[in-house]
Parts: sequence; C-alpha cells; structure tokens
Amino acid sequence: MSQEKNPKSFGTHDGSFHADEVTACALLLLFELIEEEKIHRTRERSVLEKCEYVCDVGGIYDPSKKLFDHHQVDYQGPLSSAGMTLLYLKDSGVISEKMYHFYNETLIIGVDDHDNGKDMQPRGHSSYSYVVSNFAPIPYNPTEEEQNAAFREALHFAVGHLGRLRKRYEYVQSCRQVVEETMKSSDEVLIFDEGIPWLQLFFDLGGKNHPAKFVIMPSGPHWNLRGIPPSYEERMDVRIPLPKEWAGLLEGELKKVCPIPGGVFCHKGRFISVWETKESALQALNYVLSQVKEKR
Repeated sequence: MSQEKNPKSFGTHDGSFHADEVTACALLLLFELIEEEKIHRTRERSVLEKCEYVCDVGGIYDPSKKLFDHHQVDYQGPLSSAGMTLLYLKDSGVISEKMYHFYNETLIIGVDDHDNGKDMQPRGHSSYSYVVSNFAPIPYNPTEEEQNAAFREALHFAVGHLGRLRKRYEYVQSCRQVVEETMKSSDEVLIFDEGIPWLQLFFDLGGKNHPAKFVIMPSGPHWNLRGIPPSYEERMDVRIPLPKEWAGLLEGELKKVCPIPGGVFCHKGRFISVWETKESALQALNYVLSQVKEKR
C-alpha cells in the first residue's frame, strides 16, 4: 500500500455493517485518532490505500500499518476488528492497560465473539452487538445512501456508549483511594459517608479476603445496609443474609417484625435493606450481627 495517507482518515467496507467495525471506528473517533468527515465505506483499493486506518476489510492484520482485518485465512485468532483496534490503542499508549482490560471485559470480548460466530444469543436477550445491528436499514436491498446513513447512526450510538463507559470507568477509579482507606480501617462493616461505586473496587483491592460482611452507605435521603458478596463473581450472593422475617417487607410491615426504628424496605433477596437514618442502619447492623453470634 502507498505510504501517502490522509491523516485521521478511516476506511471500512461498504454494504451491510456489524458491531465490530462500527465499534472499531467509534473507538478511534472517541480517542480523536480519526475525524468523522474522513470516514470512507468502500472496497475500492485506491481509496482504502489512502486511509490512515483500515478496519474489517483488506485481508491484512498489521497494527504497525494500522490495518485491522480478521477475515483472512492466515489469521486464526479470537479478535474481530474491534478487539484488534482496542489492542492497538493499548499497545500504542493511547489507553492504559487498566482501561484496556475494562473495555475488553465489559464490552469488546462480546463483540469479537459475536462477529466470529461464538456468541449463542439466548432467546429473549439482546446484546450490544444485536442493538448495533438493529440500526441497519429494515428493507432488503437498501441504497448506498441509506446504508451509509444507518452506519452513521449506529456509529453515534457506539461513540455515546463507549464514551459513557469511559466516564464511568474514570469515576470509579477516582473512588479507589476512598475504598482502599476504608478497607484498611474497617473490620466487619465498611461505612461510606457518600454513595460511591465500591463493589468492584473492593474486590480489586483484595476484598475476597477482607473480613467485612456489610456496607453502610447513603442513597438519596436514606441509608442502605447491604450485605457483601463472597466474591465479585458471586455478587448476587452475600456473606451473611439479612433476617428471613424482614424479606420483602416495606415500612409498616417491616416495623412490625423488626425491633429497629426507621426501617423503610428490605429486599426479598435479603441482600439489602433501606433505613431512614445512618443511626438506624447502624442499629440494624448491630442487630443482625448479634443474631448471627447467637446462632453460633
């Protein structure tokens, strides 16, 4: 291919589109490596040769030349053009190792599997890749203009989704020190004076071996008493469930069976309860722990 490239340009195939090249394009757009007005959907070699980045077309995977196709016989790896592009962003220093793993484990592995036929979509479920595919024109045999307009619409959706994931990741990481310091100074309960995304950070910081059983944290005008899971993979379970007699009860009904004032709600799964004040949440915690000790 010619070495004379149009800076910040992007080439991919025309016709129907899928989540992998849409996402590859969205990643490059999000991190400002390409410009939207320089996106070309074509199979014409003369056009693709002038693009700085080429994804999902061309039959070559060569990150050093910014070529990211996975359809050729000599590539037998698990990546689609989305995974290839994300890996390039990490290896070229555009994103950190941690952000790479966040994007990969949150979204991109699924995109790669879907495009490579490894994703068996259960009935009644709709993945990100299926949502992107649904942006395609509804009638068969759409015009080139209709396909390109649909691609742009899907691209804007993908950029928005990836951008929100990025902001969420950055926000979670900004809370890391608070969670770490609370873990160091806590035993059976973690108490946060503001609502923060603690769960994954807790386990990233070794929470599987931490003795804490509960978290107390504000949520709107109320305070939550939430059980801590045994591990991040088992996050729908808890180390100690809330009392069985509280399960599924609201305010008045909860107050009838609970000796602690200020009860608002207890989930039927017995993993979280809501209290009017921090003090009532702490009283509920002490009550639950005392009940556990009595049963031992």
